Amino acid sequence: MYFYLFIPIVSIFSLLEKPIILNSDNDEGTYIIEGKYLDQNIYLQNSICNNGVGFCAYEVRVNGEVITDNVQSSAFEIDFNNIEIKRGEEVFIEVKHKSKCQIKLINPDALIPEPTFELIDIKITEEGLLKWSTVNESNSLPFIIQQYRWNKWQNVGEVDGAGNSDLSEYSFKVDFNSGNNKFRVVQKSKNGKLNISEAIYYNHTIPRLNYIYNKSNKQIVFSAATKYEIHDKYGVLIKRGYDDVVDVSNLVKDEYWLSYDNLTEKFKKK
Repeated sequence: MYFYLFIPIVSIFSLLEKPIILNSDNDEGTYIIEGKYLDQNIYLQNSICNNGVGFCAYEVRVNGEVITDNVQSSAFEIDFNNIEIKRGEEVFIEVKHKSKCQIKLINPDALIPEPTFELIDIKITEEGLLKWSTVNESNSLPFIIQQYRWNKWQNVGEVDGAGNSDLSEYSFKVDFNSGNNKFRVVQKSKNGKLNISEAIYYNHTIPRLNYIYNKSNKQIVFSAATKYEIHDKYGVLIKRGYDDVVDVSNLVKDEYWLSYDNLTEKFKKK
């Protein structure tokens, strides 16, 4: 869920798991709150206007419709039971406010989908299909497919989650490196909560790759196309990609770390 900035009438704020104070320092405007309906109402505190007359928020619309809840009070609730909306549907809230006052959003995570899936099975086929099945998905969040390579988990793709509580089955085509391969799937909410599956291992018999350095052409030539990364001696990423030839003519003469296939080795640019 986000607050968007539409200058000059809308303010922007990031949502955290704590009350958010929405300041209206100058002109009147509209705060925008977006997310998905997750069977939770929204609660806001409403300050008195700077001139002492009335309250900061004076009108609230949900998906374009003015709500019937009383907003002219020190605190009010956006009650979704009074609105025709189903769980998982998009919510667009407009809070119209006066100038030089404050509104406090008490439960900013109420519209943020959380990753709740339970993994039933995960496996890899010889053809390179990562397959997994889940239950108890309460929200339609993407599954991030990760591969463990070069001593770190790396994102290699995404598959949209169904968001169903029933059994859901998924697959994704992965690329193998030689030797041991390790994969997992992850869901992440917009406020940073993670749900991580167990890892699945697969030992592949494809030949281990190697490379040569062509000094005259200033190129690294791999024995086959591969993902690669080049870091300087301080660990700063310089290059990354997928190819069988890498142009390093723009690198200064020095030592680097070259990662490819499932290896990380020192490489000296001459």
